[in-house]
Amino acid sequence: MNLLGKKDIPFIFIIDFEEKKPIIVDLENALKENIFFDFNGFKNYIISQEQKSAFQKKSIKFQKFPVKYSRYLQSFKKALKEIKFGNSYLINLTFQTPIITNFTFKNIFFQSRTKYKLLFKNKFVVFSPETFFQIKNNIISTFPMKGTINANIKNAEEVLIKDKKELAEHNTVVDLLRNDLSIVAEKVRVEKFRFVDKIKTNSGDLLQISSKISGNLNKNWKGKLGDIFNTLLPAGSICGAPKKKTVEIIKSTENYSRGYYTGICGYFDGKTVDSCVMIRFIEKDNNGEMFFKSGGGITVFSDPKKEYKELIDKIYVPVV
Repeated sequence: MNLLGKKDIPFIFIIDFEEKKPIIVDLENALKENIFFDFNGFKNYIISQEQKSAFQKKSIKFQKFPVKYSRYLQSFKKALKEIKFGNSYLINLTFQTPIITNFTFKNIFFQSRTKYKLLFKNKFVVFSPETFFQIKNNIISTFPMKGTINANIKNAEEVLIKDKKELAEHNTVVDLLRNDLSIVAEKVRVEKFRFVDKIKTNSGDLLQISSKISGNLNKNWKGKLGDIFNTLLPAGSICGAPKKKTVEIIKSTENYSRGYYTGICGYFDGKTVDSCVMIRFIEKDNNGEMFFKSGGGITVFSDPKKEYKELIDKIYVPVV
């Protein structure tokens, strides 16, 4: 990434949660390798109106089979115990959920309405609403997303904004990301604190809270692009704080491997960078079965039943 950035050579990147299998692909070879992407409007495919209409003729059928609450509660209690011991302030606890749908990965990819989309070799598909970081005009910005509620709940936005647990979770992630940016940038500031976005899904609307944090980069940042990513990963919003210890807790608490889920992907076009956190993620196993990976942040204020419901609410496809 440092070498390509220094030479202003455009590329896309797909980096797994543990940073063990990073993928760097130049734009010309992405399609040849059966990788489709649309990163905030920057994409490598053209779909005709005829193809679009063919996809839209098919209505989605979607079933999810979440982990039993009793099993979730075991992991929740383990995470909460670590928090009470002072080993972490925030732990992002996730599970994988078997799903059945009549949609192929291509159906999901081309019909999803979201900021960031990635279809990787028919192995997994991502439709993420969360920006990791962007770089433009020597300014780096990150947009941590923490806080989710079903939009159909009465006074949903007010309930979400006033929720003590959600505020604590968001404050922790903003503080973590502000500190992370301070390692690679100067004059780091919170430009916008706790703004609400609405996300339309196949099972109803969700409200989610984000913030915007920015800093100034040295003008030679392109040649250090790999170093910047190496410093900022893993994304704070999908692990917790402090990072190193929390990642250890995650590995011992979750009952599966995240793989590319909660990693990051995006592009460098020679001048700017845009990237997302790979949440809202469906993967196929070797038998062709589909699994949706989702979760949420656990704090000392967390109610296990609410956290369990949030995990299930996030199992959706943004197709309406």
